[in-house]
Parts: sequence; structure tokens; C-alpha cells
Amino acid sequence: MILTGHAIAAAHAAGEITIDPYDPACVSPNAYDWRLGDTLRVCDGDLDAAAPTAFTELRLPCSGLVLEPGVLYLGVTYEKTGSETYAQFLNGDRTIGALGIWVHVSAPLGHQGHAIRWTLEIRAARPVRVYPRMTLGKLVFLQPFGAAASYQQHGLKYMASQGIETSRLYEEIVGGCA
Repeated sequence: MILTGHAIAAAHAAGEITIDPYDPACVSPNAYDWRLGDTLRVCDGDLDAAAPTAFTELRLPCSGLVLEPGVLYLGVTYEKTGSETYAQFLNGDRTIGALGIWVHVSAPLGHQGHAIRWTLEIRAARPVRVYPRMTLGKLVFLQPFGAAASYQQHGLKYMASQGIETSRLYEEIVGGCA
């Protein structure tokens, strides 16, 4: 079951949903409009699943930054969101898609018990200027069915995430093919 905007606002007021900072104007009929944070990481060189990702970190100027095609940018949501009661689903926005921007290509599920600033995987089809704190998408809250299992109880690798995270897959790759 998806929460309506009214239910999101009520759950936030009751402390069941964390959205920080919270702006009532960002509540839409069935979601919360999330915004781009103030920094981007530009992934440098070839990417290798068995090695840490090299990157350059940039602060987004108020005048914006032009994203270039063929470059992987890692960003972060301006808002920290989470809930012990609800799961979350992060989506891009139709208006951003119409600009040829893909945000958060993978891992759109936010588990119960995990309050984070989401790492975003951002790609551009054509050169396009983005700005800090511009709306990039919609965050949906979902009522789970079954026994609750908080993300915090599982000790998963991104549990302490508070900002932009590069891939940690290399931590799991041991020795390659045998």
C-alpha cells in the first residue's frame, strides 16, 4: 500500500517518518518531492568492481553545473529520509526525464529502519545544467506486509551511510575466478 501525501504529512508529524529538512510544499498527492544535495562526485577513469572508485568531488555552484554525457556522477539527496514503520521507494521525476537526466538508476528501495541521504547515480543524455537543491524526483512510502525486519538489525554495508557512497562491491570480491 502506498501512502498518500496527507498520510505522509501525518506520519511525519507523528514521528513515524524522518524527512530532514521537511518542507510541506514538497508533499504531493502520493509522494514527497526530493531534491539534489550540494555536492557531486565525478567518477574518474575506468570503473572496476574489484577496486575502489576514483572520483573528484565538486560543490555545486548556485549558477549550476553542466552534466556531460558519458560521465557517471554520484550525487546525494538534500533530504535525509527514513522510517522504522515504512519502506521507501526513490524515483526520478518526469520533468527531469524530459531533460534527459537519469537519476538513481539502481537500488530504489529504502528499507525500514534506514534513515539516509540517498546516493544517486546520475547520467545525462545530453549536456544539461543542474542546480543545488533542485527537485529531481519523488519519494514514495510503502506499508510493508509481514513481520518487520529493520535494516539496522542486519548490519548491512551501507548502514552508516550519510552522504555520497561509491560502490563497495570490491569488499565482497575475493580472489576472482577460481
